Amino acid sequence: MSEIFEILKYILPSLIVAGLVYFILKEFLKTDNIKQQTEIKLANQKLITPIRLQAYERIVLFLERNSPNNLVLRVNKPKMTALDLQISLIKTIRDEFEHNLSQQLYISAKAWDLVKNAKEDLIKTINTAASQTPENSTSADLGQMIFKLSLEQKNSPQKIALDFVKKEIKMLFY
Repeated sequence: MSEIFEILKYILPSLIVAGLVYFILKEFLKTDNIKQQTEIKLANQKLITPIRLQAYERIVLFLERNSPNNLVLRVNKPKMTALDLQISLIKTIRDEFEHNLSQQLYISAKAWDLVKNAKEDLIKTINTAASQTPENSTSADLGQMIFKLSLEQKNSPQKIALDFVKKEIKMLFY
């Protein structure tokens, strides 16, 4: 019996020390893991932040370039028919949108939805303007109709998207 007590005198403190060491090491490793994850996140942020900011810049540029005024003035060429202008405008919008598709990875889902809505609304406005101009109209006639329809919109989807993206940029980067 006394032998058991002698053995327990040595084993019990050893087990207590081993248990304490286990819990201390477990907490240390947990804290170290959290620290490493934080460092990785900070390194990623340093890498991703400029890319995200560039994505927002490209979306703002897309929205500005595709405002009805800028778009018609940029795409319209002398001696174009209304149909030629309509086709060129829609092709330009779609090409620029496809060129910026990857930007959706870096901006919020809501901002991207607003950009898509702005694109679709602009195409709809162009098609509506084309349907309201006579068949043999010039590109200038179609351009005027597009300007007229866009002026009738109080809050255009392009403006809503642009304002939202600018607000999001300020919120994230300032």
